[in-house]
Amino acid sequence: MKRILIEMEKLKNPNSGLGQFCQNLGEEFQQINPQHLELDFYLPALQKNVFGEHFNYVKHFAIHKLFPVSSKIYDVWHCLQQDSNYLPTNKNTKLILTIHDLNFLEKYKGSKQKRELAALQKRVKKADVITVISKFTELIVRENLELYNKPVHVIYNGNSLKTIENAIRPDFITFSNFIFSIGIISEKKNFHTLLPLLRNNKQLHLVIAGNSNSSYAQQLISAAKKMGVDAQLHLPGIIDDASKYWLYKNCSAFVFPSLSEGFGLPVVEAMSMGKPVFLSYLSSLPEVGGAEAYYWKTFEPQSMIDVFEKGMNDFTSEKSKRSVEWAQQFSWKNAAKAYLKLYEEI
Repeated sequence: MKRILIEMEKLKNPNSGLGQFCQNLGEEFQQINPQHLELDFYLPALQKNVFGEHFNYVKHFAIHKLFPVSSKIYDVWHCLQQDSNYLPTNKNTKLILTIHDLNFLEKYKGSKQKRELAALQKRVKKADVITVISKFTELIVRENLELYNKPVHVIYNGNSLKTIENAIRPDFITFSNFIFSIGIISEKKNFHTLLPLLRNNKQLHLVIAGNSNSSYAQQLISAAKKMGVDAQLHLPGIIDDASKYWLYKNCSAFVFPSLSEGFGLPVVEAMSMGKPVFLSYLSSLPEVGGAEAYYWKTFEPQSMIDVFEKGMNDFTSEKSKRSVEWAQQFSWKNAAKAYLKLYEEI
């Protein structure tokens, strides 16, 4: 029986994007409970037994950067994110490296960017197989890294939205017509381009959920005040699953003008609820949204207003049904099965 170690150090922050990736994948492994593979989860000590007692758990400590966990007993070592400092030391252990994005190419310039790229290149060289979460990520990886003819597999993320049957209206919702978005409130999310939609329709509100402790969030609030739409902008911060489900279910539309996404999970969540979805035409978003989403190809205010109004008028129950069907292909069960198959084949 093959023994697999799955590196989940990012579960130290389960609410982060990478933390959610680890959490959802682990929960699906728990549901499948493969009998032909022995799975060991390498994760923070406080997360021990998080996926049940059928698996083995290896406690992660920062000191493992200097004194690595022995990999001699493992046939396969899977790093669930490309920046991992915890790699196998045994040359006979096969390494799978999952790459989510190369956002540092935009975040950093000069020597910092070169260092980040060189560090990732070293991990890629050590890996036996690369997995990516979208075809767009694969394209960026091939453009910027030497892959040494190693196989690359595209394995999509799944839909993480939890159905909450009795979800109640959050207290801050005192209006009926609102558009919704979610994510860390940072420059790359490009949320400020949505404000003209509010100025164009004084009855429309915008709710953006996510960590709002950033300078960009303050810039967003200041811009809204200057435009006279600050009463229509709502930043509730990080929300719980029930509030998130309610907001998806009751919003008029989902809006996501992001400049860079390795995948764009909120898009799938919104489409699974049959909502009209408006996205930027950049990075992986056209791949994830497909033909059922509406796209902003420019962020010029009037153009964004025109796309939004035309899309809202165009959206029908039939298109809503197609959106739900499209979203069904993105499931954590499909992702888990694909990774398990890879563990068997490598």
